[in-house]
Amino acid sequence: MQTSRHSRPQSANSPTAPAGRRQLGSDLVPPRWPHLAGLALSGLGFAVAAYLTFEHYTGSKSLTCPAGSANGAINCLKVTTSVYSIQDGIPIAVLGLVFFAVMAVLQSPWAWRSDRRLLGAARVAWCVVGIASALKLVYDELFNIHAICLWCTSVHILTLLIFVVTLFGSLSWSTYRGQLLDAEEPA
Repeated sequence: MQTSRHSRPQSANSPTAPAGRRQLGSDLVPPRWPHLAGLALSGLGFAVAAYLTFEHYTGSKSLTCPAGSANGAINCLKVTTSVYSIQDGIPIAVLGLVFFAVMAVLQSPWAWRSDRRLLGAARVAWCVVGIASALKLVYDELFNIHAICLWCTSVHILTLLIFVVTLFGSLSWSTYRGQLLDAEEPA
């Protein structure tokens, strides 16, 4: 049973129940976790990218790595000031800001609820762009710079987690939409 705004009981199968929410006496509820997890991870990624952008434009004077030394394998300053920290004249950290800002929009509740397939495809495609970029940056750190930045690694991990959330979220929403179509078919 569902209660309306005026506290009158309303059956989920009644003609006045919201369209697409009727199925065998129970309401179908869209999965909420994809946009919640996606937005949280995008926000964290944006915060780290903002910190790295700040450090880039202030000369990396206060950049601190949680571990490592100036000449060790973990060296954020060496990574963030290398020739690989800029692509086509744009700092990688700024590109990270753009990635996470766009991803936050694509992970928003309205974007997940949208019936536009192009939006879902854009979300997955943008994740693939993020993963490809992260893999290229990890390669540069390991084989060209010979140092690892833990702040950058956190961005790479967040990007991977967003990719996983997006894939499983897309499957979950696909299942939900399939159930909606089944519920709307006349018996």
